[in-house]
Amino acid sequence: MTTTGDATSPRLISEAVSGELAARAAWADRESPWAAGCFDLLARHGVLAAFVPADCGGTAAGEPATIDVLVALASTCLTTALAVSQWAAAIKIIATAPPNVRATILPALARGETSATVGVAQITTSRQHLGRPALLASRDDEGWRLDGLCPWVTGADASDTIVTGAATSDGDCLFFVVPTDAKGLAIDPPLSMLALSGSRTSAVHFHSVRPSHVIAPPERNAARTGGLATTALALGSARAAIALVSAEALRRSNLVRVAESLDAEAASLVARLGRAAREGIALDDRDALRGDATSLSLRAAQAALTASKGAGFVCGHPAERIARESFFYLVWSCPQSVSSALLCEWAGIAPDA
Repeated sequence: MTTTGDATSPRLISEAVSGELAARAAWADRESPWAAGCFDLLARHGVLAAFVPADCGGTAAGEPATIDVLVALASTCLTTALAVSQWAAAIKIIATAPPNVRATILPALARGETSATVGVAQITTSRQHLGRPALLASRDDEGWRLDGLCPWVTGADASDTIVTGAATSDGDCLFFVVPTDAKGLAIDPPLSMLALSGSRTSAVHFHSVRPSHVIAPPERNAARTGGLATTALALGSARAAIALVSAEALRRSNLVRVAESLDAEAASLVARLGRAAREGIALDDRDALRGDATSLSLRAAQAALTASKGAGFVCGHPAERIARESFFYLVWSCPQSVSSALLCEWAGIAPDA
């Protein structure tokens, strides 16, 4: 498997761990990565600690290495990769908090003793057409209070903590750390989705909920869509699909060129992702990379299904699952520029100037 890191980047997921995750992938897809023990496995092998700052019990492996982890996870078990990406997003926000908050929360997360997730769709891509914030933060004599809805929270009922974002009455956006047993917090049953239902993604309602901590983002409007994690997962999914095509190519020579071409495209995009993780990337270039990764994920999934023939159309076959999962990237934190470009491509029209 091609990695995103350079020659000095640590390989954080061994072949043995990847193999064990693969053995648990169907269980995680059917129930959840928490029930399947995937988080425990990653904690035992130090993978979770790589996302956590060194002064808070982690190993602070750096973005190139952690992006590489997400590619590897998505190529093995996308349900686990999604859950870890949301866990990592929560870690990233908490890491910007004052030292006492970091020290209170992060060490236990690094050890896998507690679990966290993030709910920020309402301030990035979801419910933006509404005339008022989906989740509102207000202050009274007792402190901050949250009222409203987080429409998409992965693993809400499997987590001890939700890190969420809410708009204030003066138009600012703040992050809040909320225990899932907080008074006034209600978690809906997990959604039954086209794919990734094992991620236990739910809507979470807030009725005068008092957060345990408030975190001011390092810059105004810090929440954004389409980060490198979403691209990493798309490329991991593409690699899983390409592996199926390559396996079929061992028996059918007409598939060799197809597998080689898709693999070369994936390697090129993974290299671009690695450079972005090491050197940074402009917004337009980041969105272009996300669009290219999404396109490849969709095309590779269709190639895997076609190469697998009728067997791949039966529920439970890897090609069937990968085909469904590929549609996830069309709706998960998908920037408008990416969705518009894809729609124009499918309609056979030039993008707007």
